[in-house]
Amino acid sequence: MDDVSEFGGGELRRLQEIGDLSNDRYKGDPNFMASLARGLEVLQAFQPQYSQMSVSEISQITGIPRAAVRRCLYTLRALGFVHCPDGRHYRLLPRVLTIGHAYLSSSELAKAAQNSLDYLSKLLNESCSVATLDGDNILYIARASVKRIMTIDLGRGSRLPAYATSMGLVLLSALDEEQLEDYLSRVRFEPLTEHTVTSAEQLREQLAKVRRQGYAINDQQLEIGLRSIAVPMHSRKGGGVVAAMNVGVNASQISSAELRERVLPQLQRAAMELALLL
Repeated sequence: MDDVSEFGGGELRRLQEIGDLSNDRYKGDPNFMASLARGLEVLQAFQPQYSQMSVSEISQITGIPRAAVRRCLYTLRALGFVHCPDGRHYRLLPRVLTIGHAYLSSSELAKAAQNSLDYLSKLLNESCSVATLDGDNILYIARASVKRIMTIDLGRGSRLPAYATSMGLVLLSALDEEQLEDYLSRVRFEPLTEHTVTSAEQLREQLAKVRRQGYAINDQQLEIGLRSIAVPMHSRKGGGVVAAMNVGVNASQISSAELRERVLPQLQRAAMELALLL
């Protein structure tokens, strides 16, 4: 990837949302450290499909001037978080994992969820995940994969647009009206496939259906060939929805009806049992 023009328009706009950390609402706040925010934005610009990038590419994604990006990368390189083997393109180093590992190793939800998913995945022989809402995206905090059903290799720490995923639909359906309006005012609907929801009206209809039935089925909205079903996970202590659990399958092998009949009862049981620990 040697030129910023190689970013697709829709993909670039979605990646540029990473730069919201230092938007106008923080201007004038004496406690907000803009340099730290920029460094974090640079780290988050790296994605599975964009694992090595130049200064100009990171600048275009984040909206940060090239000179500032270069200083961020210089600092991150000195601290052992990135390296630049060819003198132009930067890559993340394993030390980056220490940032997320602190959360995953201390989070009661993440640890309990992984054990639950391992059991459910073996029971169904399908890939299972747990995610929380992180801004406008879902954040994977646990995953058990038995087969590759997506072109993107998902794992803990992966992020996907909420509107195009089953877990995202579940989590968005749990928002109150003010929170949902705030989300809809920001989100940009990108047609990831021919089945992807592309308007606020369509999304509202889907969320209303999720609330009525208590689960969400995503039929190839994120990627052709991927079908998934998700249910909410309620906190026993707080009562609200704290995460979502899903099972993803090959759309050519398992129908939506089979997901409801065979997978949904097992998924709901696993989510309820896990909620008892939260």
